[in-house]
Amino acid sequence: MHQVSAVVVDYFAGHDLVTCVDSLRREGVERIVVVDNSTQGASATALEGHDVVLVDTQINTGYGRGMNRGVAFAGECAYLILSNPDVQVHPHAVERLVSFMENNLDVGIAGPTIVDSAGATYPSIRIFPNVLLAGLHALIAPLWSGNPFTRRYRSPGRNGQVDWISGAFFITRTTAFQAVGGFDERYFMFAEDMDLCWRLQAAGWRVAVVPEATVTHIEGVSRARAPRAMVRAHHASALRFEARTAHGTRRVLLPLAALLLGSRYLVLSIFSARAPRR
Repeated sequence: MHQVSAVVVDYFAGHDLVTCVDSLRREGVERIVVVDNSTQGASATALEGHDVVLVDTQINTGYGRGMNRGVAFAGECAYLILSNPDVQVHPHAVERLVSFMENNLDVGIAGPTIVDSAGATYPSIRIFPNVLLAGLHALIAPLWSGNPFTRRYRSPGRNGQVDWISGAFFITRTTAFQAVGGFDERYFMFAEDMDLCWRLQAAGWRVAVVPEATVTHIEGVSRARAPRAMVRAHHASALRFEARTAHGTRRVLLPLAALLLGSRYLVLSIFSARAPRR
């Protein structure tokens, strides 16, 4: 059994994919599975000469479905590292993530510190939003990124409790990932990471962050090819998650959530084609 296998879902990331694979290999990850969602064999071209397991989906399956396909080829392993293609793993990051998981047996999924290409820390820790918080964040963030609702949403929550972490890069216990059925494939892009963390916690696992492990996420390399489609997918996935998890009063407020998300989508469609950040 391998201790760690990595799965990377690629969509025309080119050189950044090669950098990602090389950084995982330097960290001692022996089995690396690359899922090619490009429909044009772009991953194989970029990775010529690299020792990876290449899964050609022939179509763009979406992120979660692509990950699930890749995990099926990951072999027997204690842990899975799931990554975007535009990520570079820093020295000792994998070792520190594995060590944390070995010493915290109640943790089902853990993320590193994520920084952007300029070295700034990306807010990869989030709380599960309610309708009001999600709506205000969704409407105001495109115009005022530092508003208090967005700051609250992008926080560890109360007493350092982590609700969910970015799916750009994380480690998960293989048994935990498989027990909850992996990613929900009804999410094409976005919110599949939030949904996975929600289901893992419902199954009794804890979500955590390992600050001393760091990766760089260039972000948006693949999404830049279809920004408007990604904006649509982002809003559709957010509404799907709310519909899946809402109970009681929140269930009654679903039409309001749909209205707020629709308004945000309209604003972004009119004023910007830039895909939203995770």
